[in-house]
Amino acid sequence: MERVAFFDTKPYDRRFFEEENQRFGFDIVYFEARLNPRTVGLCKGFPAVCAFVNDDLSAEVIDALYELGVKVIALRCAGYNNVDFKSAYGRIHVVRVPDYSPYAVAEHTVALMLCLNRKIHKAYLRTREGNFSLNGLLGFDMHGRTAGIIGTGKIGKAVISILRGMGMEVLAYDPYPDEEFAKAFGVRYVDLDTLYANSDVISLHCPLTKENEHMIDRDAIAKMKPGVMIINTGRGRLIDTRALIEGLKSGKIGYAGLDVYEEETEYFFEDKSGEIITDDVLARLLTFPNVIVTSHQAFFTSDALRNIARVTLENLREFFEGGYLKNEICYKCGQECRKKKGMRCF
Repeated sequence: MERVAFFDTKPYDRRFFEEENQRFGFDIVYFEARLNPRTVGLCKGFPAVCAFVNDDLSAEVIDALYELGVKVIALRCAGYNNVDFKSAYGRIHVVRVPDYSPYAVAEHTVALMLCLNRKIHKAYLRTREGNFSLNGLLGFDMHGRTAGIIGTGKIGKAVISILRGMGMEVLAYDPYPDEEFAKAFGVRYVDLDTLYANSDVISLHCPLTKENEHMIDRDAIAKMKPGVMIINTGRGRLIDTRALIEGLKSGKIGYAGLDVYEEETEYFFEDKSGEIITDDVLARLLTFPNVIVTSHQAFFTSDALRNIARVTLENLREFFEGGYLKNEICYKCGQECRKKKGMRCF
């Protein structure tokens, strides 16, 4: 029975992984702590480690894992910008869950749009206190407005499908446009400047890379329509948060819905209600009445968690059985190259 060390686990993680593990039979040890240089010693005696989005998989941690005999890191998420692949290559295999439920994230994205537009969060608090006034709750018809979708992978396409069903016009940007999809859904691919200038709502659905870090900065915001709504359920560092705050203060940005934040590691997924928030940028964000911050919960549906558990454990089984790792990520050659080889790249 192969041993697996799980980090940054919560009760809901254990529930779904224990249910799925009945079919796999791994010896899973759950740690509440996040994986980082201080906790990496807990991995001694484990050939496999399961990590999440805010675990530290820097070169320092990868080196320590390798010295401790860890052979595989199983990410129970799609994103992998927290992994130093240069350090891992040729030493430790890294697998992920590329597709757990695009609908979960897409539906949360649209929920943020609707909540911000129709002031649902404010109306809920008012009526709980017996205040049934409509002053300050005015919204706009989303039907006929223009949405700009940055990134048209599975999640971006699911968002587009919903928004087109609501009667919105959609502009899209992606380095690798899917023209067949665009034609079927009445979407027009444009460059970023055109998207910024013409969108009433802008939603981010792209992975974080060195090239697009802080893609939403002062210059990008200056090109947008006055009162634009910005939604981010992708990765926090796609947005320069200080520039976002400036845009909110000036009124250039009318609404912001954030499920991710560039310095979220210390706060997200944790109960900090009894503490003072010492992150001044996050604290400032939370003061705006036209901002909704959710704690990286867009993925958080029972369907998604069940899929995450199943695929993660299937990835581990593939590794221990010595077969082709269909969900491996590789610093050197990438998935496409491995698929052509039909084998592990090292």
